Amino acid sequence: MTTSEKTTAEFLIRIKPSELSFAAGSAETLLAAAIRQGVGLPYGCKDGACGSCKCRKLSGVVQHGAHQSKALSDEEEAAGMVLTCCATALGDVVLESRQVTQTGSFAVKKMPARLSLLERKSEDVMLLRLQLPANESFNYHAGQYLDFILPDGLRRSYSMACAAQAPGATLELHIRHLAGGVFTDRVFGTLKEKEILRLEGPYGSFFLREQSSKPIVLLASGTGFAPIKAIIEYMQQKDIKRPARLYWGGRRPHDLYLQDWVRSKLSEMPQLHYVPVISDALPEDHWSGRSGLVHRAVLQDLPDLSGHQVYACGVPIMVQSAQTDFALAGLPADEFYADAFTSEADKAVGAKV
Repeated sequence: MTTSEKTTAEFLIRIKPSELSFAAGSAETLLAAAIRQGVGLPYGCKDGACGSCKCRKLSGVVQHGAHQSKALSDEEEAAGMVLTCCATALGDVVLESRQVTQTGSFAVKKMPARLSLLERKSEDVMLLRLQLPANESFNYHAGQYLDFILPDGLRRSYSMACAAQAPGATLELHIRHLAGGVFTDRVFGTLKEKEILRLEGPYGSFFLREQSSKPIVLLASGTGFAPIKAIIEYMQQKDIKRPARLYWGGRRPHDLYLQDWVRSKLSEMPQLHYVPVISDALPEDHWSGRSGLVHRAVLQDLPDLSGHQVYACGVPIMVQSAQTDFALAGLPADEFYADAFTSEADKAVGAKV
């Protein structure tokens, strides 16, 4: 085989138990190939930091690129686990992933969007509204995210905080300020309404699985509430009556920056229950509600999760702790759906090559 043939080789990737399959080139990751062909493997950050795309390799050989040990440890890799976002195939591969979906109807698109609103919701959270082109649709599952494409080619990812709407409608995003952040410093400093931003999406496998009738736990920390808000809106739009319990955690009460919106939904959606949880309230906060770690509040109320479905979004440590502890409470592994908000600092620390 010539060098050119090796470069352009394609291998067959099969997914159990769904029996979906796709072709992956030897120079592209398994996840990139799946997205390109509309096969919905689970994933989050696309950068080897969150572990959301981890699945089991049943046969074949892959080669991993740079990733974090917390996303895939040496022991897990030796046991046959694969991070599809940074693994390339060296031959035909069979994977096991029980969360795979066929999502080809929502093609990834690039488009401009005009910033129509900048509204500070707390000291470090900004709500953005983006006006989409009137003649262009942007279809997505409530809970997915988009990438901003910055002038220097860098990308920053943010979840849509609203359910999908008609062409020409607005998108809502919630952005937390991270000091020194290439994009967030601009959002909280120089970005002005009416500016044009370039976006690409939709991405991500975090969205409601409607074929289930199980009661739902919606678990969020900080701005991880954004995609949860989109799912709640979607449930209301589609008149989905499944019982849903929202647990939203923050360090202090102001971190729960849209509580008025949540309370308005409680009166409109009798199947929705809300539990705010604060971990580090100060005396001046006069907090009298639930305290501690937000995922522990779930376990206090629901010690047996075997009959539930969980959607968790927020900082990686919250998502990872919830996944571990909820499994001990009987939650099936394939009923935990997550989107861990990994910052660029998260991605840079502890990378393995």
